[in-house]
Amino acid sequence: MPDSAADALSSVVTLLNPAVSISKMVEAGGPWQVERRDMASPFYCALVEGCCQLQITGRDPVTLKAGDFVLIPHAQGFTMSSAVPPPPHVPRLPLETGPGRFRLGPSGAPVDIRALVGHCRFDTPARGLLVSLLPEMIHVSGQDRLSALVPVIHEETREARPGREMVLQRLLEVLLIEALRSGPAAALPPGLLRGLADPQLASALQRIHAGAGNALSVTALAKAAGMSRSGFFERFRKQVGRAPMEYVTDWRMALAKTLLRQGGLTNTEIALRVGYGSASAFGMAFARHAGLSPGAFASGQG
Repeated sequence: MPDSAADALSSVVTLLNPAVSISKMVEAGGPWQVERRDMASPFYCALVEGCCQLQITGRDPVTLKAGDFVLIPHAQGFTMSSAVPPPPHVPRLPLETGPGRFRLGPSGAPVDIRALVGHCRFDTPARGLLVSLLPEMIHVSGQDRLSALVPVIHEETREARPGREMVLQRLLEVLLIEALRSGPAAALPPGLLRGLADPQLASALQRIHAGAGNALSVTALAKAAGMSRSGFFERFRKQVGRAPMEYVTDWRMALAKTLLRQGGLTNTEIALRVGYGSASAFGMAFARHAGLSPGAFASGQG
């Protein structure tokens, strides 16, 4: 669970509970293309050398160059290819050339692209709700801290060192935070990052994430933001993409889902931690939000 003193972004990343699934070095030469459809896991890529094209389903293509980093927390699918993709129906399966190393394109073509690619998973029962707060894609250039983190993650996945899983989780948390706070917030769709880029809304978001168990209202949040109630409501909804109390409820339910699956607490204890005065009030709110009772959710349903 996030520490009560954590800021909004780190508390969301911590609750996502990221874990590395795959980390690999990809080399490519000549015409090549990789397609992913119905993606089930977040994806990131640090381009070490060369350039290529990336297109997320339903969006315009972007060119990735050496030193670029891209993070896709959630998307239906994407295509990566050389600047000139291969003709249709050409076999496009990557060739594994060694542990964690793959080759794309004709085997005789010289390598002109190298990238560190990773897939991760979010081990949280509130995955859908939390990723809805994040942009579909983050694309940043020239961020040395990100470029330095990805090789460390790749190296750690290759070695069976003591403490490996904890190290990978912490590295991935740092990677996600660095990526999410590096993008130009003004160019992003409404969501958490747009809200955090607004100094007044950031104060209200901090209040929500640091005190989900406290009494929260639009009036109190507007006061924390130093704004009128109506002005705060409209700006929050425009920048974050949902009304203030809807956001509060979503965050409380994300915390509640995690606590229920972790076990060890009564419904009354969970209710107090997430801002409800009794187990019955919490149970009714949870059932409206999740479509089943807290007990059913805790047992693995839903």
